[in-house]
Amino acid sequence: MSDTSSFDYLVELSRRCQLGIGGLPSGRDRAAASWSGVGFLLGEHYCVAAMDDIAEVLTEPASTRLPGVKPWVRGVANVRGRLLPLIDLTVFLGESKATEQRQRRVLVIEKGDTYLGLIVDNVFGMQHFPVDQYRLDSVHASARLAKYAQGAYEHADRFWALFRPSQLINDTDFYTVAA
Repeated sequence: MSDTSSFDYLVELSRRCQLGIGGLPSGRDRAAASWSGVGFLLGEHYCVAAMDDIAEVLTEPASTRLPGVKPWVRGVANVRGRLLPLIDLTVFLGESKATEQRQRRVLVIEKGDTYLGLIVDNVFGMQHFPVDQYRLDSVHASARLAKYAQGAYEHADRFWALFRPSQLINDTDFYTVAA
């Protein structure tokens, strides 16, 4: 194909595309507004965290146990040359472990100077919820989880507690790690 015929082809393609463009949907045809987050399991509780609160999701790395700390502090792991403190969030919240070790994942939180990994029972990936399904109360969450959750989404006969890592990071109990 010569340069002229290539250009003519692109001009013709552009013209055909412009003829086929319809108007944007209006009124009831619009897609419902939705909110997306990372879904995960803590014991028997389904949770979701905002996408911008989670830096990455990892399989549980090998870690070095730290002496003299509470059982929910799993230790530290070397992740790409950085030491990542690992916290078993299920144990911290007093929930029983519901899944096998191989299903557990680490939600990496990186906010300012804070860099830590929260071990959860399972991760379900991105979850999408219609915004009108949000409820401000977290009545279906345990008392410990409700302290770090802000409302819930009801979707497919299931309540997903909206987990706020910032509330966990700002809690002084979270930093009391000495056994």
